[in-house]
Amino acid sequence: MREWWIQVGLLTVPLIAVYLHIPPPHISPTLNSWKTAGAFFTFKGNHIFYRDSLGAVGSSDVVILLHGFPTSSYDWYKIWDGLNQRFSRVIALDFLGFGFSDKPRPHQYSIFEQANIVEALMAHLGLRNQKTNILSHAYLGSNSKLKITLQYINNYGQHFKVWIFKFFLLYIGSSLPFYFLFCVLKQLLKDSGVLSPILTRLINFVFFSKGIGAVFGPYTQPTDGEFWDMWTGIRVNDGHLVMDSILQYINQRLKHRDRWVGALTTTTVPLHLIYGPLDPVNPHPQFITLYQKLVQRSTVSVLDDHISHYPHLEDPTGFMNAYLSFINSF
Repeated sequence: MREWWIQVGLLTVPLIAVYLHIPPPHISPTLNSWKTAGAFFTFKGNHIFYRDSLGAVGSSDVVILLHGFPTSSYDWYKIWDGLNQRFSRVIALDFLGFGFSDKPRPHQYSIFEQANIVEALMAHLGLRNQKTNILSHAYLGSNSKLKITLQYINNYGQHFKVWIFKFFLLYIGSSLPFYFLFCVLKQLLKDSGVLSPILTRLINFVFFSKGIGAVFGPYTQPTDGEFWDMWTGIRVNDGHLVMDSILQYINQRLKHRDRWVGALTTTTVPLHLIYGPLDPVNPHPQFITLYQKLVQRSTVSVLDDHISHYPHLEDPTGFMNAYLSFINSF
């Protein structure tokens, strides 16, 4: 019996070693086109990827897009052309630790640093004196976006125009098995315990695609190619190995929740929520009820019943109609 276990061990060890050193997937032609259309700027020694395209002639409006967790600026590709028809400049970036940006380790990732990166990009692009719209998804929770927004308002408030976002204030678990497993893994990684280095290396495409797929609607699932592009964005520069450090935002969000939510409820900046009612992260109707109670100044667009947590990918037409209706109301 002992010899049998020794043989299994001798076979398993090299297989695990090979698995842990699987190279990142090849960048698809579409994702590579996204990268080659962008550029990098340096923030405290780290290279930050961004795209900056000139759009509508005659418009002076600028929009900056803030992606969600755990993906990248490529999330916006389905509405990029539509935004270019409305805005003079459309800008998106990969936050530090995401997409094509650097993913330093060890590193203390923080919401505050990401806010500073957005501000630095605005300065780099010469937009300190330009009215700016922020279109934001649920990266690190809406509180990080609130931090970014308030920081920008404090410095250049007279130039800040409107903010529209996918809000992430209420964190309620789901009965979806893979989403629940995904949440459990996030909780384990955020604590940066002894298991974190092991868990980050064991994250693979199958687990990722099942977890991220659980926050899309059943009729709006990403294609296999889109799943691979999302996964590639994580694996570039070994991004899966910094997940535990990035997930410290959960602790930061809890620590600063009262301060940031309080600021959100009192700001005079025009706010709008575009919401997919099938979102397991922010369940309907509890989320909308709480949101409208807390953020009474905000307007809301609710998309079709089958739209979930990534409305700009699941229903780009409905998303753009809701967004432009809000923007054009000023």
